[in-house]
Amino acid sequence: MSLLVWIIFGAIAGWAASVIMKTSSSQGVLGDIVLGILGAIAGGFIMSSLGLEGVDDFSVYSLIVAVIGAVILIWIGKMIRRS
Repeated sequence: MSLLVWIIFGAIAGWAASVIMKTSSSQGVLGDIVLGILGAIAGGFIMSSLGLEGVDDFSVYSLIVAVIGAVILIWIGKMIRRS
């Protein structure tokens, strides 16, 4: 995927994860983009570890994988901040 597609994909996935985890007010658009891209990487790694397909293209499946990865990253961040 091109850089622009990754940025758009990251923004959508990061925004969806922040809405699910109720953190959308504490991070901006740039935070959503970064979180979504990192979530895609984390989600792809997790899915590959489970023997499933990771993030390959701009599809609904890849978006779900990226959102799952971003939700996990937000959850880990919340756990670290609590301790």
